[in-house]
Amino acid sequence: MIDPVSLGHHVHHLRAGRGLALSALAKEAGVSVSMLSAIERGEKTPTVVVLSRIADGLGLSLSRLLAGLETDRVIVRRAAEQDHVTEPGGWHRTVLTPVVPGVNFEWIRTTLPPHCDAGGFPAYAPGSHEFVAVESGTLCLGVGEGEYTLHAGDSLYFPADAPHSYANRGEDPCVYHVAALIMRPRENRMTPARQA
Repeated sequence: MIDPVSLGHHVHHLRAGRGLALSALAKEAGVSVSMLSAIERGEKTPTVVVLSRIADGLGLSLSRLLAGLETDRVIVRRAAEQDHVTEPGGWHRTVLTPVVPGVNFEWIRTTLPPHCDAGGFPAYAPGSHEFVAVESGTLCLGVGEGEYTLHAGDSLYFPADAPHSYANRGEDPCVYHVAALIMRPRENRMTPARQA
């Protein structure tokens, strides 16, 4: 398990050693200054994607950034420690997975309210994978030029090196899970979330 305070001190030390201001590293990493500041203070445990971006901003691999910080092979992420993000348009996602050094895997639970379009997402690098499972409601999942309608209990896999999108065009909320193996962090989303 990685101690958030130790991680924060480590990131701060690496940033200061490179003569980077907080805002400069935040810009290089593509994360907000407030997020980076909270990480450095040990108040926030970043996701794998955010850690990868910070590592990129520091010119390091993720495994190099985390070298020596792992103290336990078993990592527990309590419900209170999970990242909950409410996006424009009213949709909500929760990052369920703990941060594991060198493993670019995320498991996310998302809730889309009725008639909500979460927008488009750009491709990950070749070799990335996404698995989607619908818990309740109906999900319209776009992959490349295709669109797939998934109902409660349905699941789908796609190589995540294609642009993709998520939408709920139904009258009921849609809850689904995404398990993603990410070869590198992707750029910012292509289109903003919007209410359909």
